[in-house]
Amino acid sequence: MSADEATTPGANPSEAKPKPKPLGFDDLGYAKIDTDRRCRTGFPEVVFCQGKPDEYLAGIYERMVRTQGCAFGTRASQHQYDVVRAKVPQARYDEVSRVLWVPHDAPARREGEIAVVCAGTADTPVAQEAAQTAEYFGCRVSRYYDVGVAGLHRLLHCIDDIRRANCVIAVAGMEGALASVVGGLVSVPVIAVPTSVGYGASFGGVAALMSKLNSCANGISVVNIDNGYGAAYLATQINRLAVRGNAQ
Repeated sequence: MSADEATTPGANPSEAKPKPKPLGFDDLGYAKIDTDRRCRTGFPEVVFCQGKPDEYLAGIYERMVRTQGCAFGTRASQHQYDVVRAKVPQARYDEVSRVLWVPHDAPARREGEIAVVCAGTADTPVAQEAAQTAEYFGCRVSRYYDVGVAGLHRLLHCIDDIRRANCVIAVAGMEGALASVVGGLVSVPVIAVPTSVGYGASFGGVAALMSKLNSCANGISVVNIDNGYGAAYLATQINRLAVRGNAQ
């Protein structure tokens, strides 16, 4: 062994230290962005904007766009959009769904099909949150709005189109009967989304939630009240499996 080798740290293989494994998150101090989430689950991290301080939210979007090329968040306000846009000019906002996103630089082709079926116009914000989330995740989405059971002929008018989808998201408040009706008319999974729409005895969506949990139709899963994002996530998983199966 030469003198240089003896005095150089790590020159001897037995003394070499293993390289540290890269962290799976980007630490901003006030937030830890999960950079490994897409690799683990197939989905990038999504930001829940509501309640976040302006400075934090703007920093999160700025860093996500810089490192990942895109960002997507739910339950954002117009004010939060203005704050983020000051840092990320390409940010976009939809007032109905309250989705705040920065598009992919090179968006992937949308595959398969998810049907988003909405009972009433008052349920549209939740339905739009679901539809736009699924589109961001790379799914083709068909929208069928204001087809609630109070006018069942409206739903029957488009049921053949709905049946072509790989999964159906059924959004309804009040008594929440739409999911049960759809569940008895299609052969694919139905994801029921209760909304907080309704009069006093709807208990802020609890009545619709309990109705969906007790549905006599088969093949229905239920997410939390107003959780269009959660429904879209699950629907995307189902749609991806269907696309993969059709390709084999």
